[in-house]
Amino acid sequence: MKPLGVPMGQLEMVSLALDELEALRLADCEGLYQEEAATRMAISRPTYQRLLSKARAKVASVLFEQKALVITDGPIFVRPWPKGKCPVHGGPTRRGRSCRCAGHDGLQSPQTQKDAERLT
Repeated sequence: MKPLGVPMGQLEMVSLALDELEALRLADCEGLYQEEAATRMAISRPTYQRLLSKARAKVASVLFEQKALVITDGPIFVRPWPKGKCPVHGGPTRRGRSCRCAGHDGLQSPQTQKDAERLT
């Protein structure tokens, strides 16, 4: 993203990593508190807070100093889900079988449905 009317070659570029973008999305689009957002990203709350602060500072810099925002690859860590936990909502499974959320048994709440759509 860049300001209109200014060629990309004349702008300073600011890179936003995928993990920073996800931190912004969870906080500002989904309205999650840091503890829940950190859990969703499978990182500690202080790490989440650092990512969110960096991302917000970068976006503010782009908006107020007329820079270009480039979303880049970033460190992506895929952690296996703990045994007995649902990969959609993180809750317990039923005696080692799938839970009753979206994508499993067809019983779903609006939130688990949103989570399932986001993961697909």
